[in-house]
Amino acid sequence: MRTVRSWFRDTAGGLPRTFWYLWTGTLINRLGSFVLVFLAIYLTQARGFSAAQAGLVIGLWGVGGAVGTTVGGTLTDRWGRRPTLLTAHLGAATMMVALGLARPLWAVALGALLLGTFAEAARPAFGAMMIDVVPAKDRLRAFSLNYWAINLGFACAAVLAGLAAEAGYLLLFLVDAVTTLVTALIIFFRVGETRTVAVTAPTGGAAPRGALRTIAADRVFLVFVTLNLFGAVVFLQHISMLPIAMSDAGLSPATYGSVIALNGVLIVFGQLFVPRLIRGRSRSHVLALAAVVMGVGFGLTAFADAAWFFGITVLIWTLGEMLNSPSNATLIAELSPAELRGRYQGVFSLSWQLAGAAAPILGGLVRERAGDSTLWLGCAAIGLVIAVGHLISGPARERRATQLRAPATPVEPVTARRAPAPEAAEAAAIAPAEPVRAPS
Repeated sequence: MRTVRSWFRDTAGGLPRTFWYLWTGTLINRLGSFVLVFLAIYLTQARGFSAAQAGLVIGLWGVGGAVGTTVGGTLTDRWGRRPTLLTAHLGAATMMVALGLARPLWAVALGALLLGTFAEAARPAFGAMMIDVVPAKDRLRAFSLNYWAINLGFACAAVLAGLAAEAGYLLLFLVDAVTTLVTALIIFFRVGETRTVAVTAPTGGAAPRGALRTIAADRVFLVFVTLNLFGAVVFLQHISMLPIAMSDAGLSPATYGSVIALNGVLIVFGQLFVPRLIRGRSRSHVLALAAVVMGVGFGLTAFADAAWFFGITVLIWTLGEMLNSPSNATLIAELSPAELRGRYQGVFSLSWQLAGAAAPILGGLVRERAGDSTLWLGCAAIGLVIAVGHLISGPARERRATQLRAPATPVEPVTARRAPAPEAAEAAAIAPAEPVRAPS
């Protein structure tokens, strides 16, 4: 019993109260994250669209997400974390209902575009707020706990959504909208602004001019983002092409929900042990191994023809995802200068949105023109390329992280602007996602 208490204290103890409010909001939001999980099935079965048209709609969700993360990152630094989060969540809840009521292809496509914009605008603000309130020494634990909440909600949502879809697809959109609103209420009542603004800043607290030029010149960071982009293209096939492949194999939406729920279940039971497993190990080696395991998992989908076989592939690539997530998050935190934290978060999230736009379109084209086997074996090949990329670029990333790393003190939520002491401003020159997991 003492060992269990010690493990729990080491895993969850000592984290700020604001983190736990954010964690709770994440869990509630993900418990209702029905729509994107079943969007491909909904578009092809309920709306009667082709696989290519479904891929286009999901791709437009990704395009909207790319716009949302870019705008959200800028607003996070200029306007503040809290107002950006509230606006994004309220807009996403509204567009969720609108998408559920849309019928013509153009209306569905427009709804997906706008929903992606609002939903993904929250990511940079959420990531920046997490870094603001959690000390650097606790971030690996915090990000793992948050990812655990995401996947606990996802596992439950996948099963419940499969049952709800049989009762009526509109219910998926309504429940998703309600949980998004509940998250917004938690932020409104319990989470204050966490951005520290210098009163002497000539732009009124905005990030320095030339921020995009700074990011564009940061080759170490951009290489990391590019590797994440390719990894996300592979990973997001579980939302776009996997449900279609399982449907072609004669499996029902409820079966897909149960199979994909294995992803969340494995993470729920195993993710909290990952930080201790990878602590002290080379992050580049961990990320390379994660890419190989994920590629193998998706590659084996080429041979799957039954629910149990699809389930095994999901469990394999989930192991890669579990290794990838905490290392990714801590690296983004350490590669992001404090004054550009929101924009760095936005650019990293942008890689997910670009993948969200490209993955269903490329997956649909490859599947229709070259077949399922080519699609899934191609995913395995991309995983190997990503692994090599991490091994080559890893040393430069760690040198950059060491240069930016300095003792950092988390700030409590503030409602008024205050200037940090010169020592604090200098020490804050470090800075992750979702999660990262699929957009929702």
